[in-house]
Amino acid sequence: MDKIIIRGGRKLRGSVAISGSKNAALPIMAASLLGDTPAYITNVPCVTDIRTMADILAALGAKVDFPSPHEVVIDPSGLCNPTAPYELVRKMRASICVLGPLLGAIGRARISLPGGCAIGARPIDLHIKGMKQLGAATRLSHGFVVADGTGMRGAEVFLGGRFGSSVLATANVLMAAVKARGVTRIEGAACEPEIVDLTHFLCAMGARIDGIGSHTLRVEGVRKLRGARHKLIPDRIEAGTYMIAAAITKSELLLKGARADHLRAVIEKIEEAGVGIFESSGAIRVNGKGKRRVVDVTTHPYPGFPTDLQAQMIALMTISPGISVITEKVFAERFMHVPELNRMAASIFLEGSSAIIRGVKSLSGAPVMASDLRASAALILAGLVARGETVVDRVYHIDRGYENIEEKLRGLGAEIERVR
Repeated sequence: MDKIIIRGGRKLRGSVAISGSKNAALPIMAASLLGDTPAYITNVPCVTDIRTMADILAALGAKVDFPSPHEVVIDPSGLCNPTAPYELVRKMRASICVLGPLLGAIGRARISLPGGCAIGARPIDLHIKGMKQLGAATRLSHGFVVADGTGMRGAEVFLGGRFGSSVLATANVLMAAVKARGVTRIEGAACEPEIVDLTHFLCAMGARIDGIGSHTLRVEGVRKLRGARHKLIPDRIEAGTYMIAAAITKSELLLKGARADHLRAVIEKIEEAGVGIFESSGAIRVNGKGKRRVVDVTTHPYPGFPTDLQAQMIALMTISPGISVITEKVFAERFMHVPELNRMAASIFLEGSSAIIRGVKSLSGAPVMASDLRASAALILAGLVARGETVVDRVYHIDRGYENIEEKLRGLGAEIERVR
């Protein structure tokens, strides 16, 4: 099992290229099953979740090729198997997004209940509810979601949940609806940039979707879809992570390819913390050399502050003078990184769904263990400024969503290496 070793105290400088969005790529790859010709997707991040999705699509009968590390061609003509197996689906929760395309393409699906990061309960009840409202017959059997979509037709679907709109449920229902007879109206739809990117891909395939970017989507079902060419949007969570890397190390970085319009809530909070953010065409420049200030943050679905940057923001607040409160409103149990940061001499207390952080003068390098994808990033950020050596174990989590993070950071001047 790999480990990442960081020797803290180095300033960062230079530019870093932001990879394509992993969270956009996964449902778009699944949506390619709906076409009758190959789909060609570019700007694909080289992360393990992409390979897992490719393996799932291949298990279903599609042909998946990678002409280069950042391109994928998916030919759905061989699609015949409705079963997404447990040994693949258990690796990531986003595997559930093949449910809608399978029902739209071949009218049936049998998908193992998904796995993924250990960040608390993430039920799929909204996915099941949406499919039932479209007329699919669904049941749970021996750990599998079994669905028959031969009678699906357009319907009124409401996807508002306890913690707001669900991105994956929106993607699933949308992908099922594009080939359902009649008109579907999805209320309470997620409006994240990744959902907008999916709708653009589906429209390029021949789907008819109105209300793109809003909480209400109107979908007019079509009989056939074709493969399409599509370039993925940049990964806003990776961009936000490198923004915080510049802030925590008091460095200046240029984030090439980052889109500020996808990061308004993040930029606002990072600027409030004393960091300069400057937008330019196709890039964001971050000047972290100013005086730190504490900020209070509450995570919300888009366009609010993203839950996927909560851990990284806590890392920044650990060395910001004063007391800050970060409240998690999307995944209430997503604080497994807190004990590990406290091992590095942070001062963080949990109270319900909030982390109360008392800033310290410095962190101390320590052996720590990553519990999930974004916790891994937070521990690496903390290691960049900690005194001495930090060893992050279980870094297979970070490989799920960050492309070559140690190479990118080393290119910026960090003293970081991966060991086996």
